Amino acid sequence: MLIKDKSKYAIPVMAFSAGTIVANVYYSQPILQNIAGALHKSENAVGKIAMLAQIGYGVGMFFLLPLGDKMNRKRLIIGICFLLVLTLILIANTSHLESLLVLSFFAGIFSTPAQIILPMAASLNKENRGKNVGVVFSGILCGILGSRLISGWLTDIWGWQSVYWFSALLVTISIVLLWLFLPEVPVKFKGSYLNLLRSTMQLVKRYKILRQAALLGAFSFGIFCSFWTTLTFHLSGTPFKYSSSTIGLFGVIAIGGALVAPYFGKLADKGQIFKNLALTIGLIMGSIIAMILFPESVAVLIGAIFFLDIGVQATQITNFTRIYALDEEAHSRLNTVYMTTYFIGAGIGTFFGLISWTLGGWHFALLQMLLWSIIAAAIVWLSSKNKL
Repeated sequence: MLIKDKSKYAIPVMAFSAGTIVANVYYSQPILQNIAGALHKSENAVGKIAMLAQIGYGVGMFFLLPLGDKMNRKRLIIGICFLLVLTLILIANTSHLESLLVLSFFAGIFSTPAQIILPMAASLNKENRGKNVGVVFSGILCGILGSRLISGWLTDIWGWQSVYWFSALLVTISIVLLWLFLPEVPVKFKGSYLNLLRSTMQLVKRYKILRQAALLGAFSFGIFCSFWTTLTFHLSGTPFKYSSSTIGLFGVIAIGGALVAPYFGKLADKGQIFKNLALTIGLIMGSIIAMILFPESVAVLIGAIFFLDIGVQATQITNFTRIYALDEEAHSRLNTVYMTTYFIGAGIGTFFGLISWTLGGWHFALLQMLLWSIIAAAIVWLSSKNKL
């Protein structure tokens, strides 16, 4: 009876916890200007904080995420979360850019449990796989986007370091909830850690769908990260000159898009894969074109954020539904390949976003995103024709 009572809370707890954990990769993005001012450093130098957090997340994807198939997932998730809390406390007490860069990298690594939780949702109920993945992924999205609102608001009131104190508290609450409600999942891989990594790489060769999904995920999420990193500089400069808390409010718009995205998970459960992907990439491309045509319109920007976010997040949910159906025994390893590539795309997108901003401001940044969206559309078309 007690297990049944706990089981109905599992997905909501997983969604909340995944969101609070992954938010730590993104808290810095809307407050880069504030950190730059507090540390007396340039925008470009401080921008590396966001980039290193994403790269650290990608490293964690490759080296820690496969362990979800080899170790008790509940213990693994909670153990890494304890390390994350310690890292957040150290960040909250630092005032040097060099140490902040290093700690941001480790905060990214220790945010990996968000992606160990996600494949667990796929394994709980095969019939509702897309729906469950959609709910937990929406929690991750709300964490990513809500982090912007929270960090901007807290920074304006108490300074940027208060953001990480608050996050340490949230992750601690998540640890308690995960200990109480996270289900026990049987270990599926009995080999050594090296064999685990080797088998992970073999999945890339074995599954064409995994390669297609990972490549598409990298480009679409690269657009997402490039957009949100450069948007901070765009909104804090002329003609807007918005405060950190006001900039953070734009994340609320994107949360609305994130809540719509799970609908595409239901469509994916019905097999409408390429119809989904054509629509989602079309939303991304259309949003970018609208911002290029009307770069100073707040109304256009609000609409573009909403539809861009639906496009990016629904693309990921559709990709997850595809890859989790490939091998029931290797969900964590499949997720490792996908998410490692995904966050390599995030780091590259952030890097080129910063370069584009330095070279030509908002206009160059948008043109770079448009190029990425055209490549993403080509990947969908080639995949549908079985040419990739």
